[in-house]
Amino acid sequence: MTQIRNIIFDFDGTLADTSKLIVATMQKTIKGMGLPFRNEDQIRATIGIRLDEIPNKLWPSLKGISKSFVEDYKKNFEELKDYISIEPFPEVKETLKKFKDEGYQMAVATSRSQRSVKELIEKLGIKDYFSYLLGGDDVSKGKPEPESIYKILSDQDWNYNETIMVGDMSVDILMGKKAGIRTCGVTYGNGKESELKETGADFVIADFRDLIKILKDNLKK
Repeated sequence: MTQIRNIIFDFDGTLADTSKLIVATMQKTIKGMGLPFRNEDQIRATIGIRLDEIPNKLWPSLKGISKSFVEDYKKNFEELKDYISIEPFPEVKETLKKFKDEGYQMAVATSRSQRSVKELIEKLGIKDYFSYLLGGDDVSKGKPEPESIYKILSDQDWNYNETIMVGDMSVDILMGKKAGIRTCGVTYGNGKESELKETGADFVIADFRDLIKILKDNLKK
């Protein structure tokens, strides 16, 4: 098995706990637009999907609301982001530093906008660990399509068989599998362990630090 040298991370639910802010923003958007109610579990299930694709997931019978939904969501997010804190998950900062010190190359592939991910990663103090940040607006097709990974591999000149995708949702795992790279699901985020396993994740971990062991074990093979 080829040694893993490059790590692509999802952001929401993998590196940072953004669920409270996302759910609150979504609920405010739904109420403001007069859309049919959706509960917290239904909202959480859309985390990882691009904003413009969420209406079709939550209200498939309603057409033509995507543009207004995106505009309202972004406005509400800006209003709420200073009141609902976002924190990195336990041991994320320490583990990213370890990876950086050991020579791993790291990138982020997220469905949120390029501007948003840059702002949040800077706010969390982890910007310097990544050589590449890719937002949902940097590609024409979002997760679970593999375009994001293809773009990162191409732009960074990374070998697909030396790269692993780490995420908390089945769309992250599917994206990695479609791109032909190894995948690792995390169970502390928004996705369910059963879904990550059913999707075919090569590894599933409950603690971010466990990724260290996965990569070290990989070196031995």
